[in-house]
Amino acid sequence: MAKTICVTNQKGGVGKTTTSNALGLGLTEKGFKVLLVDLDPQGNLSFSVGAETEESNTIYDVLSGGVPANEAIQKTKIIDILPSNIVLSGVDLEFTQTGREFLLKEALESIEDQYDYIIIDTPPSLNILTINSFAYAEIIVIPMLADIFSLQGITQLYETIDRVKKYCNPGIKIEGILLTRYNHRAILSSEIKGTAELVAKQLHTSVFDTYIKTSIVIQEAQTKQENLYKYARENPAVKCYMNFVEELLSRGV
Repeated sequence: MAKTICVTNQKGGVGKTTTSNALGLGLTEKGFKVLLVDLDPQGNLSFSVGAETEESNTIYDVLSGGVPANEAIQKTKIIDILPSNIVLSGVDLEFTQTGREFLLKEALESIEDQYDYIIIDTPPSLNILTINSFAYAEIIVIPMLADIFSLQGITQLYETIDRVKKYCNPGIKIEGILLTRYNHRAILSSEIKGTAELVAKQLHTSVFDTYIKTSIVIQEAQTKQENLYKYARENPAVKCYMNFVEELLSRGV
């Protein structure tokens, strides 16, 4: 039975898709069978692993009941993925039925035994797609830039997760906050880290010991649709992501 991990933050540009990509590929490097699920209509995760999104079935077709999940999964050269495209952006208006927050859970139950991990990349908003991921996932990881603006939305995100926990998914857990594009030499970054630790404590979670350094190499690997651990294994930021995978595993995730 797959362990389900949701990577989420309502703020865009915090490294959410990059973290989903790096986490999925890092677990694959460890020998685990991993499925990525792209719930962001922008489809950046799908592009980063070389998925075809225009002529193929996508997660939209799965959620709408058009095709079973196993018929929409693409096995790219680096990882398996349920891809996404812009059609997914209309689901808030389209999916209005009772129980719509469980569409993802119902759709993926049939393929859970095929994978060790299912990693879900969410859109940068608290819409029905994000709610579906919270209603399904066991673990939540929150990437966050080391700046004050990234901190501002964390409380609202927690309130949404807390409501989902109360009404839909009592077992869900915020595993931690992951600081991305972190510069340990910058005074501001250190101050934000301290503030993030205080916020995390209030949210009954923690900041991961691992932080992710800034590097253009990761974006290069995604642009070229390459496995970043093979593209630049010795890059400091890539090593940070592998350390993050190790930290998650050491926590029993």
